[in-house]
Amino acid sequence: MHRDWQPGGDGNVARNVLGGPIEACSFRPTTGFYRNGCCDTGPEDRGLHTVCVQVSAEFLEFSRAAGNDLSTPRPEYDFPGLKPGDRWCLCAPRWQEALEAGRAPRVFLGATHEATLLVVRLEDLKRHGVQKTED
Repeated sequence: MHRDWQPGGDGNVARNVLGGPIEACSFRPTTGFYRNGCCDTGPEDRGLHTVCVQVSAEFLEFSRAAGNDLSTPRPEYDFPGLKPGDRWCLCAPRWQEALEAGRAPRVFLGATHEATLLVVRLEDLKRHGVQKTED
């Protein structure tokens, strides 16, 4: 762990990995564990859906091969299915796994929750960081 952080926190504004207030990740499609457009997390988010990424075809194929098909819509989970270029709140352990396989997607640091740092090093996130454009 690279920073002190506890799920549920102290009720303050959610922070990103750079220490500022967390930014929205995507409303098209609407993402986040709470489907609020942000990579917020809490005690019920056991997957730690905290990394705001821009998915690529390469990453989507990697994820499907690893047992998590992110391309197929799953309406019962309010999941539209992703296509290359979409932004999505990805599970921090899956991002780390993709990094280790050389398939990590790009990361929007300002929209990535600080809890990500429980699993992923900031230096690795920065190497894959991009600037967010309007959603």
